[in-house]
Amino acid sequence: MVDFALSDEQREIRDWVRTFVERELMPLENEVLRREREGAEPGLNAEERDRLQHTARKADFWGVQTPTEYGGMGLDAVTAALIEIELGRTFLSFRFGGEADNILYYANEEQRERYLLPTINGDRRSCFAITEPGAGSDAKAIRTRARKEGSQWVINGEKTFITHGHEADFAMVFAVTDPQLGANGGVTCFLVDREAGWTSEPIDTMGERRPASLIFDEVRVPEENVLGEVGQGFALAMRWIGKGRYLLPARALGGCERLLGKSIEYANTRETFGSPIADRQAIQWMIADSETEIEALRLLVLHAAWRADQSDDRGSRHSQSIAKLYGGVKANEIVDRVMQIHGGMGYTRELPIERWYRDLRLLRIFEGTDEIQRRTIARDLLTGNVAIGSSLG
Repeated sequence: MVDFALSDEQREIRDWVRTFVERELMPLENEVLRREREGAEPGLNAEERDRLQHTARKADFWGVQTPTEYGGMGLDAVTAALIEIELGRTFLSFRFGGEADNILYYANEEQRERYLLPTINGDRRSCFAITEPGAGSDAKAIRTRARKEGSQWVINGEKTFITHGHEADFAMVFAVTDPQLGANGGVTCFLVDREAGWTSEPIDTMGERRPASLIFDEVRVPEENVLGEVGQGFALAMRWIGKGRYLLPARALGGCERLLGKSIEYANTRETFGSPIADRQAIQWMIADSETEIEALRLLVLHAAWRADQSDDRGSRHSQSIAKLYGGVKANEIVDRVMQIHGGMGYTRELPIERWYRDLRLLRIFEGTDEIQRRTIARDLLTGNVAIGSSLG
């Protein structure tokens, strides 16, 4: 018999985060929606975000998956997924502090002092810069170049849709250093301070996220700013991309749970023709289908997280692709049903439903489109790398 019960620690952490979201984040939602309707930048402002992180840190909630030797909580992937589900219950984008990109742990001692530790402490902010105008899902097609001149590397190229690219003070930039070797051996990752001369321009989107375009025009970095080894950048990029794809559908799962709750409440109170719309079979079916898909997504997310904890890279990648594909498609279907149940009110900006509608659409595009997930899943099966029915090991 498979045991799906949470440990006492996992239950306590989940409940603490749920309380934090209900007490600290949800009360800010109406104010944020009001600001956005008046043209302000979407989401929490810097002051609100800093205050919330400070509140959490006073409760020793800092560095969810950061190793304990760096002052973090060092939590496992399943517990991290549970936390992300709870954070997803609000449309406000918030993350607890004390985190750093996983590939920064490959930094040498000097780089750790300059980049890793300040990032964990919140004194520096990074961005992962691999996507380019002609190299999105096909990361091997990057054209940004870095040439060696003495003890320096000179970088030229453009990156696009870079998360935190306009706020970051340093970037992890992937550039071709040997075109003859291709991706495996010819791409290197550089730690590039903004002070080195690269510029950024935010990209307006239909949702909260404001990625940026980065321009590198003869940007010079010292050779000691190579992260890892020269020519091994693509392997680092794949480690970053596969670090926690299960967290994306996990957050969407939390949003779907809250949206379904809103639909049930509305269906029980909104009356047409003398009775609640909850009595209408059409509404009941939308609610039933949404609940079924939410429960299926929950199992896919937690299973993908469990596989990540087993250090099974191949199986973990496969399971995470399934969870992200299913989560992206179903989250968009669920929020569409929720808007339909709410009718005209759901379409207004008075309620957060249209906000969720816009934000959830991104899940099917960023960090691997639906099509890329399908390609990964199919290739794993067609090549025999993963066997049908092998999800439990």
